[in-house]
Amino acid sequence: MNHTKCLTQWSCGSLISALALFLLVGCQSSKEQSEPPAGQMTPAPAPAPAPAPAVTAESSSTPKAIRIDAGAANPYTDSEGNVWLPDQGFADGDTVDRGDDVKIANTKDPAIYRTEHYGMTSFSQKVPNAKYIVKLHFAETYEDITGAGQRVFSINVGGHEIKDFDVYAKAGGALRAYIETVNVDVTDGKLDITFAPDVQSPEINGIEIIPAP
Repeated sequence: MNHTKCLTQWSCGSLISALALFLLVGCQSSKEQSEPPAGQMTPAPAPAPAPAPAVTAESSSTPKAIRIDAGAANPYTDSEGNVWLPDQGFADGDTVDRGDDVKIANTKDPAIYRTEHYGMTSFSQKVPNAKYIVKLHFAETYEDITGAGQRVFSINVGGHEIKDFDVYAKAGGALRAYIETVNVDVTDGKLDITFAPDVQSPEINGIEIIPAP
């Protein structure tokens, strides 16, 4: 009886000792797996990607070139790949298309000068405030104008006055392209151009509004 009791006590003690040893080895093994070897740095977590920059009002209002083919009903792509918008921005006046058979000298893009807006008093185009190079395109294509002094008008481009403007005289004759260039500084969010007749009515064939470099 005593012998059996001793065996039972010994067995229970051995079992408890074995279980304690197993737990100790398990904890040590887990600790070794969770800790890097000596001298080895734990890798830092990868940084989160930076958010994409938001589109601001400033970036969305960056000045861009605007080209308008006065008198044209459809957009036009010129010899340099620039797209011209159809006639727009004029307060009044009328338009005319002289047709593809009209020959225009002194230009690689005669189509711009075959259409015109005439009889207008003003033109306006919204643009971001900036400095611009404004190019006004002209050609005298009206058959009744046969010499200098027969069409004379004044132009104000963003505050810059051009008086007694004569397309025939400037171009050196009829059916010849001529470009008048004006540097302007827009401060109120729009470019305004006004026209005042002296002899006959004002006319224009194209307007380019190009941000200054």
